[in-house]
Amino acid sequence: MGFIPTGTAGFGAEPHNKGVIKLQTPKWNFDNSYTKLPALFFTKQKPDPVDIRQLVVFNYKLAEKLQAPLDLQTFAGNHIPDGAEPLAQAYAGHQFGYFNMLGDGRAVLLGEQITPDGERFDIQLKGSGRSPYSRGGDGRAALGPMLREYIISEAMHALRIPTTRSLAVVETKENVIREKAHPGAVLTRVASSHIRVGTFEYALRFGGAENVKILADYTIARHFPNAKTYLELLQEVVTRQAALIAKWLLVGFIHGVMNTDNMAISGETIDYGPCAFMDMYNPSTVFSSIDTQGRYAYKNQPKMAMWNLTRFAETLLPLLHSDENTAIELAQAEIENFQPSYKKNWLVGMRAKLGLSDEKTDDELLITDILQLMQQLELDYTNTFRALTLGLPVHEFDAGFRQWHERWQTRISHQTKSETLERMKMHNPCIIPRNHNVEEALAAAEAGDISIMEKLLRALEAPYAYIPEQEAYTQPPPEKFCNYKTFCGT
Repeated sequence: MGFIPTGTAGFGAEPHNKGVIKLQTPKWNFDNSYTKLPALFFTKQKPDPVDIRQLVVFNYKLAEKLQAPLDLQTFAGNHIPDGAEPLAQAYAGHQFGYFNMLGDGRAVLLGEQITPDGERFDIQLKGSGRSPYSRGGDGRAALGPMLREYIISEAMHALRIPTTRSLAVVETKENVIREKAHPGAVLTRVASSHIRVGTFEYALRFGGAENVKILADYTIARHFPNAKTYLELLQEVVTRQAALIAKWLLVGFIHGVMNTDNMAISGETIDYGPCAFMDMYNPSTVFSSIDTQGRYAYKNQPKMAMWNLTRFAETLLPLLHSDENTAIELAQAEIENFQPSYKKNWLVGMRAKLGLSDEKTDDELLITDILQLMQQLELDYTNTFRALTLGLPVHEFDAGFRQWHERWQTRISHQTKSETLERMKMHNPCIIPRNHNVEEALAAAEAGDISIMEKLLRALEAPYAYIPEQEAYTQPPPEKFCNYKTFCGT
């Protein structure tokens, strides 16, 4: 099926990003490098065909970047386009600290799309049926979680946070049984690759050092062509993850399930299951229904990223040096660089959120003090920085906040107001995908009304715009969302 420019998205609704792209000759242009790896790393696997109800949403802007066609039958898993070599990837992972053999239990990598400018992207179908790695699962996905991934991943992209992206969601005529029956769906996910920390763990456990070397060489060639050694590979991954986790915290994002199989070597955010954005500022916030101990709470994300990177470093030890003790020392030194690198990224971001144009030694105290006040006064994280940006009252009745505000005004007094405002607008989103807005959109979509989601997606496309149309999405959640929990959707 070729490109269909109109009448295909959102139950007949106007696509949120329609009318802004100019696809020339959209076509699948696959060049599949992952299939050149040893068979240990994957199983050739075709998606299971389904009866299509409709194409719910299609990402026209991403399609333009990829020069990919609107190919409904392919998005549903009913057609294998020319050049595709569908496979399910094998990987392992530490899930909540415990090692498990995993793999694509409900996903198929169709192939690697090469864009006109030579970029390479994985095209993966999620919810495409069972594979040898399904571990008893049905291999299918429900409409709600797939639309949720579409909304959150595209919002993250608009927030300038490295992320996998979503190209399309197709609703099927099959019900998916979880706690109850839900409409089924297939998501088309786009990533620079799906190589995970868990892929390296799998290679070492089941293929030995020889296969770790093969995977490392492949990863360097695909993602880090300037890396000359395996130690430089480790350095690159640590650097990218430090920057990524800082970006998460700066916008109040909580991944929810930071297992090693959910950490992409590329530095992209991957797997939007029990994730959410924090409303009221509380560093102990947990959204995942299964994270009863708070392992992946907001404040723990840097620590858990470092834990995951340690597992990655362990897989590289045979490649770092022939002497194990020397290899451990080399790896440990790089892992210890994570925290200062993360802290530097976070401080740079927080200074920008407060509009600071330069650095002073007591800036960190100014930053931690406002965060402590936000927690103490139970203030909304995003709205507090939005109010500071716009000069709106935050909590003028609290003496501690008034004192902090005076310190902040003194700190920025040497800057022009326009300079400060511009910097703050660039780094404090006016809008995030708030949990109650997302849930409202998903509930309506499951009931057959996609218009609420389309409206939300349009608002989320420009989170730093500060336009009147976004005002409705700045409201804090109703009381019933105070103990909001998310689920994996599997």
